[in-house]
Amino acid sequence: MIAPRMLHRAIGTVLAVFVTAHIANHLAALAAVEAHVRFMERARLVYRQPVVEAVLLLCVVLQAASGLRMLWTGRRRRRTVLAWLQAGSGAYLALFLAIHVGAVLVARIAGGLDTNFYFAAAGLHVWPFVLFFTPYYFLAVVALFVHLGCALRRGRAVVALASAAGIVVAGLIVAALMGSLYPVEIPANYLQTFAARRA
Repeated sequence: MIAPRMLHRAIGTVLAVFVTAHIANHLAALAAVEAHVRFMERARLVYRQPVVEAVLLLCVVLQAASGLRMLWTGRRRRRTVLAWLQAGSGAYLALFLAIHVGAVLVARIAGGLDTNFYFAAAGLHVWPFVLFFTPYYFLAVVALFVHLGCALRRGRAVVALASAAGIVVAGLIVAALMGSLYPVEIPANYLQTFAARRA
């Protein structure tokens, strides 16, 4: 039987390929929304293949489950700041994945929305939802970099460097989604969900 930690690392390696492409996709938006969409359309030729998508979704579930299991079973053995940083960032990532992947699937299947730049950005353009979505996205990117830095087990300097990179990348992504770098006009169909909740 595969040890939970080995399983977690193996699945994490698979997910790292998709996550790298996903972060690069968001960074493409620094140039323009159109650049983000073009990147996504090319990437979807791979990850939207039914078998690939099914494997990715299974990996997300197993990664979150194995991570939460290790979080619980190791709760009394953690003694260092890095151990707690790894656990805390992993817990936030599990929460983020549950919300984010669920929201994407519901929007696609039930809402008929293209879950592109505008889907991600919509909540950052409607008050008071911006108060949730700003830290939600920012912390997810920072947590990802912190978690990876801790997983490398190369000491505090590496974790600090990864964390700093995460803060910069998170800030850039959120700024693009908010329309702080250039004007962003969210189509009405992406705003309707938030308008209904606010009414």
